[in-house]
Amino acid sequence: MTTRAGPNVSPTLRAVFLIAAVAAIVSALSGADWRWMHYISKPLATALLLLMAVQTANPISKRYQWAIAAGLVFSLFGDIFLMVPQDLFVAGLICFLITHCAYLIALTSNVRIVAVPVTFVACAVLALGIVWGLWSSLPPELRIPVTVYAAVLALMGAQAISRAQQLATGPARLAAIGGILFLASDTLLAYGKFRFAIPLGPLWVLTTYYAAQWFIARSVARTE
Repeated sequence: MTTRAGPNVSPTLRAVFLIAAVAAIVSALSGADWRWMHYISKPLATALLLLMAVQTANPISKRYQWAIAAGLVFSLFGDIFLMVPQDLFVAGLICFLITHCAYLIALTSNVRIVAVPVTFVACAVLALGIVWGLWSSLPPELRIPVTVYAAVLALMGAQAISRAQQLATGPARLAAIGGILFLASDTLLAYGKFRFAIPLGPLWVLTTYYAAQWFIARSVARTE
C-alpha cells in the first residue's frame, strides 16, 4: 500500500508557526527597531516545527522522528547564533552542520545511501560550483569550514532526493523538497553574506529556510 503524507497538524500549531515565521521575516526586513521581534519570532518558529515533529503520532519510524527532532534542536541553536549581534557565524555553521548530519541519519534509516549515483554527482557539482563562486570572497579561515559544510549539505540534499526516487512516497517527497529548499536557502545566505547584496535578502533566505524545515518536519508523519 502506498504511503502518503501524514495527517494534518493541529490548525492552531500551523497558524502559530505561520505567524511566527512571517514575523521573523518582516522583522528581519524592518531594521533595528524591530530586532526584539526577530529575536523572539525566529527561534519560536523553529521551536514550533520541533514540537510538530515530536508530537507526530504516526511517524515513519522512531529513528526517523528523533533524528529529525535532533536536527531541529540544533537548527534552533543555529538560528540563535546567527541572529545575535556578536560574530557567531562559525558556531551557527557548526550547529547546522550537525543538523544535516542528523537529517542524514533519518534519511538513511530505511534506504541505501548513494542508491541513485547521478543525483549525488549532480549535487556534488552544484556544491563545488557554489563554493567556487564564494571562494575569493571568503575569509581564509572560513574556506575549509564552508567547504565541509557545503559538502555535507549537498550530501543531505542528494540523499533526500535519492530516497524519494527509491520510495516514491508522500513523506519521502516532502523530505526531498525540504532538502532542495535548504540548499537554496543556504546558498542565498552565503552569497548574501560574502559575495554581494541580495535585494530583500532576508525575505528569500528565511522564506526558503522555513519552507525547507516545514517540509522536513512534516515528512516525519505517515498514514497507511
